[in-house]
Amino acid sequence: MARRQKHEEHENHERWLVSYADFITLLFAFFVVMYALSSVNEGKYRVLSDSLVAAFRSAPRSIDPVQLGEIKRTVDSGTQSIIGEPSLIALPIPVVPDVTSDSDLKQSRPRPDVPGVTDSGGYGDPSVQRIAEAIVEAMGGLIRDDLIRVRRDERWLEVEIRSSILFPSGSARLTPDSFPILEQLARILAPFPNPIHVEGFTDNVPISTVQYLSNWELSAARAASVVHLFTDYGVEPGRMAAIGYGEYKPAASNDTPEGRARNRRVVLVIMPGADPRWERDPAQLPDAMRQDGGGDLGGGDAP
Repeated sequence: MARRQKHEEHENHERWLVSYADFITLLFAFFVVMYALSSVNEGKYRVLSDSLVAAFRSAPRSIDPVQLGEIKRTVDSGTQSIIGEPSLIALPIPVVPDVTSDSDLKQSRPRPDVPGVTDSGGYGDPSVQRIAEAIVEAMGGLIRDDLIRVRRDERWLEVEIRSSILFPSGSARLTPDSFPILEQLARILAPFPNPIHVEGFTDNVPISTVQYLSNWELSAARAASVVHLFTDYGVEPGRMAAIGYGEYKPAASNDTPEGRARNRRVVLVIMPGADPRWERDPAQLPDAMRQDGGGDLGGGDAP
């Protein structure tokens, strides 16, 4: 009986197609990733550009805190989370001059030729004059570097602080360098009863994140961060208000990086005297004013 001849299997010469298909798939994925990376977010690009300009062109900071000691735990006012901050050397507390008469006010008025200080006349409240003198004395270096501006008026006192020495770009978290500056301001303001409005301002570069939906939220959060820190340093919380203006109160044109840097600021507005609305004891108010509606015309929830 004849044997069957075994037929040899032909070698598959098309195996290379599998490897080729894998290579084409990987190449396609590579170009998709490269295309995605090539799409530039204009808002984030402008924020990055402004940050680089501020880092290389801004005036040097005159206060460089030395970080010593152990890490302490503190509450971050921007995110309400616990973070570690190095303890800083406490700077000397400036002596607030004791001015008691109108003649003393005229003699002890700060020199109007100090750069960054605008003096528009007399003061209706002696405490505003004393606060102004103490701030000019304590912040002279930053005023000369144009990082802080002081505007004095008989109705109020304004202390404008550039955000570049307080916050990172696009954030409301205070930098470690800002702590000694704000601590000095807080210790000057703490002994006085004057109301304080802390106002936050931004430039017109749009921001849209989970934490800050717009510049409104960012400016208000920055003002609140300063208020929280002032409270930690002894300023009465009932005297303060945190206000956010967003991009809608520019101090300069937003068409240049320098103008946008000027618009990113925090302003302390110290009002004369104590706020009469909050000086009265609620227990001493008439019964009609302690009822619902607070004595307003047409007050209450009745239709």
